[in-house]
Amino acid sequence: MITKLLHRLKILIVEDEEKLSKLLKEAISDSFYSVSLAKDGIDGYNKFKTIKPDIIITDINMPFCDGLDMTIKIKEYNEDIPIIILSAFSDKDKLLKAIDIGISKYYIKPFDPDELISYISTLASKLNKKQIINLKHEYTFNNNSLSLYKNNVLVNLTKREKEFLYLLLQNQFELVTNEEIKRVLWLNEEVSSERLRTFIKRLREKTSKDLIQNVSAQGYLISPL
Repeated sequence: MITKLLHRLKILIVEDEEKLSKLLKEAISDSFYSVSLAKDGIDGYNKFKTIKPDIIITDINMPFCDGLDMTIKIKEYNEDIPIIILSAFSDKDKLLKAIDIGISKYYIKPFDPDELISYISTLASKLNKKQIINLKHEYTFNNNSLSLYKNNVLVNLTKREKEFLYLLLQNQFELVTNEEIKRVLWLNEEVSSERLRTFIKRLREKTSKDLIQNVSAQGYLISPL
């Protein structure tokens, strides 16, 4: 169960030491849906807004914008996102500030990646409790099981249809482009615009025509209640 939950998580690592960030990504990437890298606090904040990770792992001391300042900005945008702090040394003042701004965990480098994954496993269970999303017309979507319900009755969807709804909800309120949808749902397969439109039409026939919003020739989005 926990393994499945981990494989649905998007992780963002914010670390200015390129070699270290790549080593950490290699060490943990097999456990998660995706692991992205950012080179400093400014890059980390921008990627947080575009990638919408489930968990952030960040160094403290970085150029331009350090990990704590970045955390403050991110918490103003999403106060619930778990943020794990890394530091090369134990600095009492910074540790106290990190606790004060609501970080989830503080690790002193070097640390064991398996210990980090174990801790994220505990976070995954907590995040899972927030995975029921209310949609229009009495629909709900369970991000854990990738299941759609209408008035608590399961709607029979294909695997690709479930993945499509999950993709839209991972990017709530923002447009997911046609090209991104094709890339994620069909991997390296060549997919025509007509095939994508047919796919959306069939899904709407199973659900509601306005559950999924279309921006003509650009992409689709879905907005929770």
